Amino acid sequence: MPPAESAPAAPAVDRAELADYYRRTRAQSNQIFDIASPDAFLSRPIPLRHPIVFYEGHLPVFAFNTIVRKALGLPGMNAEFERLFARGIDPEDEADAAKRGIATWPDRAAIAAYASAADRAILDAIESADIVREGHPLLDRAQAIYASIEHEAMHQETLLYILHRLPYTQKNRPGDAEVTPGGEPPARSTVTIPAGRATLGAYPAMVTFGWDNEFHALEASVGAFEIDVFDVTNRDYLEFIEAGGYDAPGLWTPEGWQWRVEHDVRHPLFWERHDGRWYWRGQFELVPLPPAWPVYVSHAEAEAYARWKGKRLPTEAEFHRAAFGTPSGEERPYPWGDGAPDSARHGNFDFARWDPVPVGSYPAGVSAWGVHDLVGNGWEWTSTVFEPFPGFAPLPSYPEYSADFFDGQHYVMKGASPATSRELLRASFRNWFRAQYPYVYATFRLVGA
Repeated sequence: MPPAESAPAAPAVDRAELADYYRRTRAQSNQIFDIASPDAFLSRPIPLRHPIVFYEGHLPVFAFNTIVRKALGLPGMNAEFERLFARGIDPEDEADAAKRGIATWPDRAAIAAYASAADRAILDAIESADIVREGHPLLDRAQAIYASIEHEAMHQETLLYILHRLPYTQKNRPGDAEVTPGGEPPARSTVTIPAGRATLGAYPAMVTFGWDNEFHALEASVGAFEIDVFDVTNRDYLEFIEAGGYDAPGLWTPEGWQWRVEHDVRHPLFWERHDGRWYWRGQFELVPLPPAWPVYVSHAEAEAYARWKGKRLPTEAEFHRAAFGTPSGEERPYPWGDGAPDSARHGNFDFARWDPVPVGSYPAGVSAWGVHDLVGNGWEWTSTVFEPFPGFAPLPSYPEYSADFFDGQHYVMKGASPATSRELLRASFRNWFRAQYPYVYATFRLVGA
């Protein structure tokens, strides 16, 4: 990646492409909402999140508030909606979530009418308004538009893991919902990556758009380390369970053990046991536990497994070195090189599938070091606490996006899941969650102690 002074100029904004991007993103959201049956919209499948209906209003309201009201300075359309649906929640626990609950939600037909009007106003702005103003805090390089669209893309993943907890009787199964259980996992193996550098984040001119926590680029020196070629699989993790890992407090952090005991956590949330057999709770059906799929767990569970194996989770910098570094010392935009992300070749991402696939299913997506699945099939936990890079400044279009989460309780995740939009696959993108949050599509791999 180039230094700041030699970074290429950012591409010009193409209004037609931006309008298409907005329409495509909105269409993807509507397809996701169609999964839930009408009687499910007021339900709260995850107590730590609002009911499903909130997101149907939140997505158009956030975009309208950001683009039309804040950036362009135009009047609102519905003050009640633009307040009620402005922001979601990230509570510490269910008691905190209950305090933020809302007793009565607007009628879905009213929300749909607002969404249609908001879409028209936003598309009109993209096509003809002064949406690109150099030096404007919200409109420089069309920041407000990109922030709104990427915000929606991220919430599509939130929606899918919320819908994952719905009873199957409350979901409409799409015709393309195929499951690929696979056979036995590949043999466990590791690769040693020599010492070198890793560039975290980006300079603004390097990306069309980036969130505040991605700036500015930070070059890290990384010592040599040994890393798993494949993510930890369900077969691997089953050994941890059968060895009594959930009954060994010495393997857990104090906070992790408290969470395990208080919530009686005995296995990954995506696993269920019926008649003495383990099953994976897929998006649309229960399937016998696929041994070669990556295990999805919380950071607390991943850390406990790592201690049991006498290893640890990689740092954010080590992940970058394994994913984007090369033996020649150059860094690549994707593990496989310069080619645009292709979900048919490079990984399980961009809504190509509803569930994981066996590890190692995309050899064309392997990194220069021979490490598989670094983008797709599940976000990857790191040991790095989510913190700002030097020079951090809140994003004007969404100032609380990152700053509210620099609290020492959230950990960086890298890579992507099956439900991650291809636009979010840039190397600088950072995801994060609380250590005890078990709902997200997140897996992990280990490095030597």
